[in-house]
Amino acid sequence: MVGRPALDGVRVVDLSHGIAGGYATKLLADAGADVMKVELPAGDPLRGHSASFSPVGDGGPLFSFLNTTKRGVVLDYRTEAGRDRLLDLYATAELVVERSEPGGLESLGLGWEALADRRPDATMVSVSNFGRGGPWSRRPANEFTLMAIAGSTATRGRPGRIPFNAGGRIGEWMGGVTAAVAATAALRRARRTGRGDHVDLSLLETITPTCTNVQTLWRSFTGEYDTRALPEVPSIEPTLDGFVGFCVFTGQQWHDFTVLVGHPEWADDPQLSTMGGRIAAGASIAEAIREWTSARTTAEVVEQAVLLRIPVAPIGNGANLPDLDQFAQRGVYVSHPGGGFIQPRVPYANLSHPSVPFRPAPRLGQHNVEVLDETTSGPRPRTQPPPPTHEPTDSPDARREPPDPDASPDAFPLDGVRVLDMTAFWAGPYAGLVLATLGADVIHVESVQRPDGMRFGSVRTPADDLWWEFGPTFHHANVGKRSVTLDLTRPEGMALLHRLMAVSDGLVENFSPRVIDQFGLDWDTVHRLNPRLVMVRMPAFGLDGPWRDRVGFAQTMEQVSGMCWLSGYADTAPQLARGPSDPLAGLHAAYAFICGLHARQRTGQGSFVEATMVETALNAAAEQVVEYSATGHLMTRDTNHHPDACPQGVYPCADGEHVALSVETTRHWQGLLDAVPELGLEALSASAALVDRFAARHALDERLGRWCAEQSSTEVVDRLISFGVPAAVLEISRGGDRNPQVNARGFYEAVDHPLAGTHRLPALPMRFGRQPERWFSRPAPLLGEHNAEVLGGLLGLDDDELARLETDQIIGTRPVFAPRTPAT
Repeated sequence: MVGRPALDGVRVVDLSHGIAGGYATKLLADAGADVMKVELPAGDPLRGHSASFSPVGDGGPLFSFLNTTKRGVVLDYRTEAGRDRLLDLYATAELVVERSEPGGLESLGLGWEALADRRPDATMVSVSNFGRGGPWSRRPANEFTLMAIAGSTATRGRPGRIPFNAGGRIGEWMGGVTAAVAATAALRRARRTGRGDHVDLSLLETITPTCTNVQTLWRSFTGEYDTRALPEVPSIEPTLDGFVGFCVFTGQQWHDFTVLVGHPEWADDPQLSTMGGRIAAGASIAEAIREWTSARTTAEVVEQAVLLRIPVAPIGNGANLPDLDQFAQRGVYVSHPGGGFIQPRVPYANLSHPSVPFRPAPRLGQHNVEVLDETTSGPRPRTQPPPPTHEPTDSPDARREPPDPDASPDAFPLDGVRVLDMTAFWAGPYAGLVLATLGADVIHVESVQRPDGMRFGSVRTPADDLWWEFGPTFHHANVGKRSVTLDLTRPEGMALLHRLMAVSDGLVENFSPRVIDQFGLDWDTVHRLNPRLVMVRMPAFGLDGPWRDRVGFAQTMEQVSGMCWLSGYADTAPQLARGPSDPLAGLHAAYAFICGLHARQRTGQGSFVEATMVETALNAAAEQVVEYSATGHLMTRDTNHHPDACPQGVYPCADGEHVALSVETTRHWQGLLDAVPELGLEALSASAALVDRFAARHALDERLGRWCAEQSSTEVVDRLISFGVPAAVLEISRGGDRNPQVNARGFYEAVDHPLAGTHRLPALPMRFGRQPERWFSRPAPLLGEHNAEVLGGLLGLDDDELARLETDQIIGTRPVFAPRTPAT
């Protein structure tokens, strides 16, 4: 059955501006929601933005991408008449997404209480820099300074050079998909209970774990704060015609890499077997690697590395991405329906509930009459009738089940949902983490033959018993889940998986496509076993195309998507953004799964979703392609300079610390002039306009750098903040949990683990108005910890059957390569 889009029939009022809110509501619109973008008369500031400062009118390329398929309304809701019209719109919507700072909408009588008064079953998602409540709630900030506060900026840089932020405002994109997850999860609960909610999302809390690889937890496990920014070996290396990116994660990959570059003897050196050892070795091997890659073209390096199954990628940018063969053959880039540029398609595909065809972004106020008339006449008729293949269960009149009178309005949003998590490393498990934390019963499926590889990122060594149970990233990505082990290469193990699928609502997997083919877990088979199950596959590059069977990790996605192209110094190779692609992919997969639940509520049928990892990164890096195709301007890296703010940089201070400051708006600029009148900064720029400030960026850097060098970091930040200028002291990546704001909001929760002890884990970066006191109900599981609980409790296996399965190593609690020591 090919049915209507998953969120068809959902109406959304979009009061946001910029990237985070814009991307959240774009995802909702892509899934079929009717999104009404409401702007003040001046319009979203992003309308006039171009990274090249080209004249774009009110339809800048990034704005047009983010607002594809929405309808546009202008309301001056600061006036009484405009406020009343907006309240009328509230009454027609199930979701409102807004991006004002705390207290902004409330002061106009348009906050959560006003929405609940008009529409008790509606939900408001409020996205702000620090969230509501806490000592920093109204502190001036933007993505650049939030990354500094979170500890992300300090992870990037070269010894003796200034640390730099990841290019492309990744934190905003992460916030956008997180807000979409929150909105659809809250919507599910509202539809079950008849009661809406207020979701309070903090961008700082979004960024802190996702853009630092949960380094605070690594510090908690090790007691070590030192995380110097040093380049990985190998990483992004020069070639005859550009650059190529490697990600050598496992021992086998390192062994194969040594063969690739003609130094097999390196495989015998135990120091070089780990990334830490290779970083320490540094120049002794890095020069030999560069010598090998520099003698070959990028295509030649990639071809040879792929044959050895080494994760590798060309370095993508705004000019070359659409022509890379995988993306060209799969049709990843499409023309914007309004013309003028190309953009990435929706980063996931639901086979049963396709995304809506793109429509042009609205002109300012384009749909005023149409939308405002609907507040009195009812919603507009469908513009596209369902195709004749629709079955009655997904007809326009088959909306949804009525609220369940027995459903608790205070239960978790995904209460009652069971998901099989057949993923490994970080991207896939992060999807399961999100679903588990939102209340789903997530069962992490591993095997004693091949446990989740992230277990081996451990703070213990293989000489220690149970060393695989001490991986900090594993602990965070799997908190709240149960664990079973099943040898899926054997018929009995696969039969047990089939039985688990029959009693589950979802399955998420990120094996390489060829492995799932070998398992026989195609969609037809899965759907036959359980017609209500939602299956999400997370291939690295897609289920078809010439890169289908290539291996890829987060670093690979950063390298090929363009994230690295925008990160680093102008005079060096591109640098890694360091980690965000994994949680970014996981969040998109979680969002697509929840959308599948919404469609199932209407149809009674499950659906198949392909959530390709690289396409989530391509969407988050979309500005490069939309800008290049619209204006011919190739965006590139230049330390901390970016055409959305100026001055913007990281500056050393007299106390040895660094501060980050960022001036986006003319209000910020005036605040900076008022804060440091003695510097005469206004004389350096031809005007207050961003284009003129950006032209003077190096002169502004020089003068601000001299001033910061004479002050302590706290003196600099305190003065700038008091004048409304975003500024922050750079936090180290393992110190993000020391921040008073995240601690005041209870973002970190202490979790007791039977082996690893008690550690504070970052929770979800949003607070629901109605939620239990804690997000986390259980620690990350031991390997196979819940075999008896799950296989016995859900499938009815008795103790004798379980014992036999363990003897036969179909299930178990220790990897097969780790025999029990005499002490155990």
